[in-house]
Amino acid sequence: MTKQQLTVSIVMPCLNEAENLEKLLPKLKEAQPNAEILVINDGSTDASADICLEHGINVISHPESLGNGASIKTGARNASGDIIIFMDSDGQHAPEDIQRLLDKLAEGYDMVVGAREASSHASRKRLIGNTIFNKLASFMTGQKIEDLTSGFRAVRAKHFKKFLYLLPNGFSYPTTSTMAFFRSALPVAYIPIQAAKREGKSKIKLLKDGLRFFVIILKIGALFSPMRLFLPTSALFFLLGIINHIDSYVSSGKFSNGSLLLYVASVFIFLMGILSEQISSLHYRNTDKE
Repeated sequence: MTKQQLTVSIVMPCLNEAENLEKLLPKLKEAQPNAEILVINDGSTDASADICLEHGINVISHPESLGNGASIKTGARNASGDIIIFMDSDGQHAPEDIQRLLDKLAEGYDMVVGAREASSHASRKRLIGNTIFNKLASFMTGQKIEDLTSGFRAVRAKHFKKFLYLLPNGFSYPTTSTMAFFRSALPVAYIPIQAAKREGKSKIKLLKDGLRFFVIILKIGALFSPMRLFLPTSALFFLLGIINHIDSYVSSGKFSNGSLLLYVASVFIFLMGILSEQISSLHYRNTDKE
C-alpha cells in the first residue's frame, strides 16, 4: 500500500478539557484536514463534548470516567484509519508535529513516538523519574527507549489493535504498547518534540502513578522478556547463598539453613523464568497471526 493510500485517524482522550479543546481543534483541523478526528470524552463534566460538536468533531462518550487507557482502547476500536495518531487533548502536543510522525512512519516503522526534550517536562522530578523509567525499560527490552511515557505517537492500526487487551485502563498505555511493539520485533522510532506546558491541572499524580508505572514495567518485562528479569534475580540469590555459605563455614564450620534457602530460591526463580519464557512464546505465537 502506498503512502498516498494510507488513511489517518487522530484519537484524543479527553477529561474536562473544554478550554484547551477550543484552542486546539481549529489548529488540528488546519494541520490535518483529511484526517478522521475522534475525541473520546471520558465522562467529562464540563462542555468538552459540546465544543467538539461545534467544531464538527466526532465524539465518543463514556458514561463515566474509565481512565486514559480505556479511552485509548475505545478510540482505537472505533478508528477507521490505517494509521492512528494518539495525542493529548490538553494542548501539549503541536498539531504541526503530526506530519513529522507520519513522515518517519513512512520510512518503514510501525510506531513513531514523539520524545519530549528535557525542557518539556513539567518539573525536574518528572524529568528524573522519566529518565529512570526509560533506563529500566531499555534494560527489559534490550532496546533504547527515549521516552517511555509520551502519549504522542503514530502507530499502524493493524498492529496496535492486536495489543488492546494488554493495555491497562490508566495512564500507562504508552509504557505497555511500546514494550509490546519491541517484544514483537515491530520497529519503533523516536522524533524529538517540544511539548508545551499544559493549561490547567495535570491528571497524573507523580508518586501514585510513578509507582504504578514502575510496577507495570516489571510486569511487562516479566511477560515480554522474562529472563532479563528472572536470570539476574536468580543469580543474585545464588551469590547471596555462596556468601552466606562461606560466612557460616568460616564462623561455625557448618552449612546453614539460610544458605540452603537462598540456593533453593535461586533455583526456583530460574525455573520460573524458563516457564515464563515458554508462556511468552505461546502468547506471541497467537499475536503474530495476521
